[in-house]
Amino acid sequence: MSAGRTGPRLRVGVISAGRVGAVLGAALQRAGHQVVAVSAVSDASLRRAEELLPGVAVLPPDEVAKQADLLLLAVPDDTIAGLVRGLVATESLRAGQILAHTSGAHGVSALAAAAEAGVLALALHPAMTFTGRPEDVERLSNACMAVTASSADEAGWHVAEALALELGMEPVRVPEESRRLYHAALTHGSNHLITLVNECAELLRSAGVDNADRVMAPILSASLDNALRLGDRAITGPVMRGDAGTVRAHLAALDEANPAVLPGYREMARRTAERAERAGILRADGAAEVREALDEEPS
Repeated sequence: MSAGRTGPRLRVGVISAGRVGAVLGAALQRAGHQVVAVSAVSDASLRRAEELLPGVAVLPPDEVAKQADLLLLAVPDDTIAGLVRGLVATESLRAGQILAHTSGAHGVSALAAAAEAGVLALALHPAMTFTGRPEDVERLSNACMAVTASSADEAGWHVAEALALELGMEPVRVPEESRRLYHAALTHGSNHLITLVNECAELLRSAGVDNADRVMAPILSASLDNALRLGDRAITGPVMRGDAGTVRAHLAALDEANPAVLPGYREMARRTAERAERAGILRADGAAEVREALDEEPS
């Protein structure tokens, strides 16, 4: 057992060794639990299992489930319920087991078939992006874990929170009915940020800037820090200033360089103007001028 553990050492099974499953398995092992089996099919998942969970047996999902006290399902969202029904049908689960999935969009309702069989059902979603590499294990200690259990099972909530704490993560309770909105919010912020940053880099390179990463990193890092600390008061730039002429110039430049970027720029600029006006940092007349410019076709 690790020095930080107070509960029993659990035999952990992981289905499957994707980017999330392999990393959480390694983190649970580091926390003092024993990963006894993992399922892996693709070459990439087999490599992850070998790198992050060396010496752990690679077995079919039903065999992984039979060996585990804590079974972690790190599979695509749409396959969870069917997988659980299959495990129940093959009697691979038993009463008293802990079964947790890592989907952000689903709560414990996806595990209903197992809960009816006496299994403790939990939803554990790490609010972190994963590459499936060893450094992900270290990043978990600075992240939150969205935990969900049955609304009537306070003990289940405590088990979920304890598992998060053992991984060094901060547990955050998310009610069953709020999981989809919770996940949509993180997806909108995290995944779309990556798209936005990569589009920014491509545009900079089109402008002749070879070291786009170096140019972007300080300003984007500062913008993220300011947004987290100051909210809408962190908004800067031509929209916040009501500088409709610059907005028009941007639209023309984007139309020439990459017209596919235009719809996203327009919509984000509109949302920025709306939020800046609501926050009192953009006057109504300035907001109207910006919106008028955004509605025009580039010249």
